[in-house]
Amino acid sequence: MATIKDVAALAGISYTTVSHVVNKTRPVSEEVRLKVEAAIKSLDYVPSAVARSLKAKTTATIGLLVPNSLNPYFAELARGIEDYCERNGYCVILCNSDDDPEKQRNYLRVLLEKRIDGLIVASAGGDDGLVQGLTGVKTPMVIVDRGLDGVDADLVRIDHEYGAYLATRHLLELGHRDIATIGGPVGTSVAQMRLAGFRRAMDEAGVVVSPGRILESDFTSTGGYNAAALLLEDSPPTAIFAGNDMIGIGVLRAAAERNVRVPTELSVIGFDDIQMSRYVYPALTTVGQSILQLGEMAAEVLLRRIASPNLATDQRIVTPSIVLRESTAPLFGVFTEYR
Repeated sequence: MATIKDVAALAGISYTTVSHVVNKTRPVSEEVRLKVEAAIKSLDYVPSAVARSLKAKTTATIGLLVPNSLNPYFAELARGIEDYCERNGYCVILCNSDDDPEKQRNYLRVLLEKRIDGLIVASAGGDDGLVQGLTGVKTPMVIVDRGLDGVDADLVRIDHEYGAYLATRHLLELGHRDIATIGGPVGTSVAQMRLAGFRRAMDEAGVVVSPGRILESDFTSTGGYNAAALLLEDSPPTAIFAGNDMIGIGVLRAAAERNVRVPTELSVIGFDDIQMSRYVYPALTTVGQSILQLGEMAAEVLLRRIASPNLATDQRIVTPSIVLRESTAPLFGVFTEYR
């Protein structure tokens, strides 16, 4: 691999001058610049990003930690972050922790060692070690999707509790009272907030929820499928609020296998509005906001933090809304206005 000294030798000038041309640190004559550019092209010379970052004290690199890149939600979130960063001259290093706290902490260490300019963390949840690892980190940072108690950083997330409240209220307005919910792992703040929203809507309607109508799962289609299989065995509910769209897609599959018609016999609503939810059959009614825009917002907040480190901590809680599709319908075809 060619070095800066090889370029200097071919151009017949000092390597210091080559450095000034490459890094634009000092004006040089047009003749010298053309000689250097010709030598670089001839040798296929690639400047050292490490050396340039040491001089400039910036790497133009953002680290992104996600808990599960197979989940379309995080894939769409990452795309929004990457698009915004690319437009603003930054590249993104994506690290997928597979919901493994230890892997998450290892990736955090590696990213910080690479002297990234900023960090966006979508936490796997329930990981005190990550909180300890982030405490005292001087790198500009944004927490997205799942808040981390004890970490002083900018935060961008959906209003999980209100979104679940809207989803459950929607089912109640359709006349449903026997409503079950399949949530994510109880150790995650997201699952807790969405369950709280479900309970609030049911309490306001005066509906008592039996323990058997609240199931814990993980945020996957497999988890939703397995939980729905239990619910649909005996005395199935008339509606299910799924803790995210992936769970909801699993519910649709379980219902189809048991010849339970959606939405005629069972209404299903999800959360997140991932792109896939529009194309399953029937198309999934859900609660959400543009995930791409959420990612862009997280990136925008981070780049603002990088440019102005002393700004007050920014918290952006995005209000979700109902996205009506085909998987919910009035109970027995009768619409009931619920107030």
